[in-house]
Amino acid sequence: MNILDLTGKSAFVTGAGQGVGRQIALHLAAHGARVGVNDVDGARAGAVVGEIEAAGGKAEAHAGDVTDFAAMRTIGASFGGADILVNNAGNFGSDPSKLTGRPFWEQEPDEWRAWVDVNLYGVLNCSRVFLPAMVAKGSGSLINVISDAGRVGERNLEVYSGAKAGAAGFTRAIARSVGKANVRANCVAISSTRTPTTAMFLDNPDMAKKMLSQYVIRRFGEPSDVANMVLFLASDASTWITGQTYPVNGGFAFSS
Repeated sequence: MNILDLTGKSAFVTGAGQGVGRQIALHLAAHGARVGVNDVDGARAGAVVGEIEAAGGKAEAHAGDVTDFAAMRTIGASFGGADILVNNAGNFGSDPSKLTGRPFWEQEPDEWRAWVDVNLYGVLNCSRVFLPAMVAKGSGSLINVISDAGRVGERNLEVYSGAKAGAAGFTRAIARSVGKANVRANCVAISSTRTPTTAMFLDNPDMAKKMLSQYVIRRFGEPSDVANMVLFLASDASTWITGQTYPVNGGFAFSS
């Protein structure tokens, strides 16, 4: 028996049109799940569905903004109940180029909203949409992809760190609320991982050298590193695990 086999299960992955989310969707589909590929960009979502179907898997594209609760509720009804929800959608704010060297007291409130809306409210919105059916069914796995910034804090990323920490706190609390229904809730905390969003940092030789000096394993993460942990938490290999945060970070910061 393959306890990583997800045949017969459905999974909904947000922010799955590129980067980490794309690889999570591919991983889950490769292990038998029917995957709802969500992205704010419908063309990206459709392209990932094409990849999954070309490999013999089952997937549906669902374009939508996780910050829009009404839209996500409509999408959730269209997809049907999910056995696995992966809240992966996230961002570095409305203008990632402003991240470097700008302390909190030089930021404007309108810059914070994108961090909070996607990284926290996106998690709340989609969890609210999909959890009721999991509870009613008596099984399910909620997996929230957060950042090590939410675990240890990151200079000049105070609001981003706070939003990710908020998602982690929500995950622990909801795990207590849904545990009696045999629904699990866990986080995967990632650090510098190669995606289209992080390319501006990781492809800068000087910045990359400085960043890598903070890692025990001297390489940046790959989307597959994260997807492997998500697969574990989605599968029957983790049926007695809930309320936890698993760092996938090359030793950037250890768990206590």
